[in-house]
Amino acid sequence: MATRVPEKKKIGKQLTLPLSHAFNMSMRSIKIRFGRSIIVTMSIVLGIAFLMSILSSNAFTAGILEKGPENIKITIQQNLEEIRIRQLWLVSLSLIVCVVGIVNAMLMAVTERSREIGTMKCLGALDKFIVELFIIESSMQGFVGSIIGVIFGTLATFFVYVLRYKGLIWHIFPAGLLLKYSLFSILLGVLISVIGAIYPAYVSAKLEPAEAIRREV
Repeated sequence: MATRVPEKKKIGKQLTLPLSHAFNMSMRSIKIRFGRSIIVTMSIVLGIAFLMSILSSNAFTAGILEKGPENIKITIQQNLEEIRIRQLWLVSLSLIVCVVGIVNAMLMAVTERSREIGTMKCLGALDKFIVELFIIESSMQGFVGSIIGVIFGTLATFFVYVLRYKGLIWHIFPAGLLLKYSLFSILLGVLISVIGAIYPAYVSAKLEPAEAIRREV
């Protein structure tokens, strides 16, 4: 009678980890590498603060054109088109520099965390999980940096217009437009952070586990 050989159980090569676990690990990584996180966050703060200062200026200008005195309206309208074209170029360049700064900082983070990434992959972490770590980490920094940038950009523009137009600013205060621009800036800041993290996340996910563990930091 032939003896029955027990079937071997198939063992998955990689582990599927919940998104909440990736979120917790991203938070821990931000705390551990706070200095590197500050670089990414400050890139977003500066870029979004500049963008929000331009948008706030446009909002106050729109308020003056709608509710302000005629002599001020005429002065503003004479140079309005030229100013807006210049603003568009400056904002575009600042956001491009912002993305480049994020990519550079995240690539350095990949180098610093190569052994950690290699260890996780040896333990069975999916490439998708590694990508999620970088995307979540960058989006959280982008969200915080965008909020700070919106606050600084709006306040800076507000004080400039208060000094220039004194009490008139309260009469034409464009609360609705400022709120709209603030939400737009925050969403754009998070989007820029994610875009800046895509390539570093891809690079980290494609690291060979053995090579990543051997790599000198």
